[in-house]
Amino acid sequence: MNEVRADYDGAWKEGVEQYFEAFLAFFFPEIQAEIDWERGYDFLDQELQQLMRESEIGKQFVDKLIKVWLKDGKETWLLIHLEIQSQVDTNFPKRMFSYHYRIFDRYNQEVVSLAILGDNQANWRPQEYSYGRWGCRLSLQFPIVKLLDYESRWSELEQSDSPFAVLVMAHLRTQTTTQDLTGRLQWKLSLIKRMYELGYSRDKIQQIFRLLDRLMTLPPELDLNFKAELERFEAEQKMTYMTSIERIGIAEATQKYIAQILTIRFKDVSTELVEKLNKLYDIELLNQLLEKAVTTGSISEFEQQLSQEDTNT
Repeated sequence: MNEVRADYDGAWKEGVEQYFEAFLAFFFPEIQAEIDWERGYDFLDQELQQLMRESEIGKQFVDKLIKVWLKDGKETWLLIHLEIQSQVDTNFPKRMFSYHYRIFDRYNQEVVSLAILGDNQANWRPQEYSYGRWGCRLSLQFPIVKLLDYESRWSELEQSDSPFAVLVMAHLRTQTTTQDLTGRLQWKLSLIKRMYELGYSRDKIQQIFRLLDRLMTLPPELDLNFKAELERFEAEQKMTYMTSIERIGIAEATQKYIAQILTIRFKDVSTELVEKLNKLYDIELLNQLLEKAVTTGSISEFEQQLSQEDTNT
């Protein structure tokens, strides 16, 4: 059976965007503890994309730049690099330094660079970029998390209720089943069943399912088997798989309808607004927003309603 392509980049990017505080709590708890979460945080995607366009590094990477505020009131920017390639990248430390310096130089902001390494090379652990000559030396050290290390900490992952415990397990088992897609099917079922057994809410399961589905891809024939097996399991749990998956489809379709209506009525719809819509999976709430999109007097009025609902959820 041919190997299918897993969307590592998309799964991790969406995971960080959707569960940013949980991401830091799981991988960098000392950082999470010092942030004032009541002040919120901002993803600085436009600022980072501008730097990427100006960079001579032609390859695209999965990086996130986030503005946070510490409990002492100080503003700090976090630059998170998600390096999920299976091969060693000798330019990685230099890229870490390059982006770190560019952000500091352009925006005059303190930057903390972090890295998640998702490759399968156990000995590749870059944590520093430096050069020097004649008594002059420059160095950048940065903390890393090596996902491969969690193989020896599997029991910790199984006991954790963090969405990133599930994502790490899915990531590692996706890598180890590239030539065993039947085994991948069984692992995918196992991880989803585990979420039910841990008492995850249906909405949370649906959200994490999206991430697993991007990682643990299956060919069509095995995907049908997967759906049948999960339907059988959920029937035993007095749930129906098709209902949960259809809810995702209905929610995503409603998200698109709302964005289309707003675009037709008001022309200019911000990316931020669309991203907020795409994080909502409560169908009743989305239907209310759909009605609001048709009747609202202005885009700002709709944004106010969306922000209010976002705060309530």
